[in-house]
Amino acid sequence: MPDVRTPARPRADATGGPTAAELLDFARRTAADAPLVASLPLDPEGRTWIRLDGPGGSEAWLIGWPPGTGTGWHDHGGSHGAFAAAAGELTEQSLAAQLPTEGWKTLELADGVDRQRKLAGGRGRAFGPHHVHQVLNLSEDTHAVSVHAYYPPLPLMRRYSRTGPVLRLEEVELPEDWR
Repeated sequence: MPDVRTPARPRADATGGPTAAELLDFARRTAADAPLVASLPLDPEGRTWIRLDGPGGSEAWLIGWPPGTGTGWHDHGGSHGAFAAAAGELTEQSLAAQLPTEGWKTLELADGVDRQRKLAGGRGRAFGPHHVHQVLNLSEDTHAVSVHAYYPPLPLMRRYSRTGPVLRLEEVELPEDWR
């Protein structure tokens, strides 16, 4: 898919890149760009995406979500980020706990760590480098579209399975797996 160029914004975090708040601002502004959102081809069978240039060297994605699709549980390989809904409604299920990034395959989660929020109409959220979540389009008949931004650009994503309180590391994806 083609790259879409978006102007960068000034100010950086301690690593030289944009903060999570700046990524959220970018995601919200980009989600409000009706011609860009309309340019995303939508597929009834699977997610579609266009890679965007995010602010300050970040990477960003415009993603289309057919009804009933989702990401599964994952993290962002140590990158912080943000996302905002551009069309439809997305549900984010996340863990309010900082998980170790290395040295485990199975964890039992404590009670009370589950969080859920619905995002529609330009609403979004920023997150830190240890965020674990899944994003879902629970609609039975409506596509959703969202904008996601990460800094530094995603070095990897860890995929997890979950059964009740048990979270299992299933695989590690590298950037070439999703580009």
